[in-house]
Amino acid sequence: QVQLVESGGAMVQPGGSLRLSCAASGITFSSYVMSWYRQAPGKERELVADINNSGSTNYADSVKGRFTISRDNAKNTVYLQMNSLKPEDTAVYYCNALRYRFGFRNDYWGQGTQVTVSS
Repeated sequence: QVQLVESGGAMVQPGGSLRLSCAASGITFSSYVMSWYRQAPGKERELVADINNSGSTNYADSVKGRFTISRDNAKNTVYLQMNSLKPEDTAVYYCNALRYRFGFRNDYWGQGTQVTVSS
């Protein structure tokens, strides 16, 4: 049974920092591209950042220079360090694990964790 469990969401003031974690189980973690997405009320889900199994990263323009994605394959965990948070970062943040292998797509989602940036 595959599980992705996010944690670390909270309410924080503008300019503050948070670190999100996503612990994976039931998958060969190191073979997956791990991503963080977010969805704000009334908006579509959008990609925030991803990291492949070689450690290469990709960021949405809106978070470049403020957010850092990392992974620890020994702990089956992916992180999102969020600094200089803005009210527009308010959203539910979701962890995603994606792999293409032997013609099959394996795509898993966590349940989400709420991040609220407000004074």
